[in-house]
Amino acid sequence: RMEGQGSYTLPTGTEYRGALRDGMFEGEGELRFPNGSVYRAAWHRGVPVQGKYTFADGLEYEDKKWHYCDGYDRRFYTEICSGLKPAGISQLTNLDPPRKIPKGCYDCGDGFYNPETRVIVDYKLRFLRNADDEEHEWIIRTCRKAWDETIEHKPKP
Repeated sequence: RMEGQGSYTLPTGTEYRGALRDGMFEGEGELRFPNGSVYRAAWHRGVPVQGKYTFADGLEYEDKKWHYCDGYDRRFYTEICSGLKPAGISQLTNLDPPRKIPKGCYDCGDGFYNPETRVIVDYKLRFLRNADDEEHEWIIRTCRKAWDETIEHKPKP
């Protein structure tokens, strides 16, 4: 079994770096996710007992009193760090400019989703997973979609 300091790459591409004991994460270690985010934690028998998640853009998750993008402050992290843009050119996503979404697809956070094939690919268009009914409904309801229809403003008569 794995023992001591080391690293282990999971089939998903996530890498663990840190202490190992009897084949499990033990002591100080971190998970490095393919999207660039990191989870640093103290581990006991493979379970985190205390940790901190940092998103790829540097935003740190706070377990208590998390106010990022809540109803009172809807700014993206890049807007918090760099300031708001003038009216008319506001940001659509934390990434500015936003990713170009393939026609008919949705940006679901870790890749693009095609509702016809129900397949999610990463941003380099490599297969990630098939969406189940629950994830499909959530993506359709909440995620940003590539425009495939013309919308025009119709003033009130």
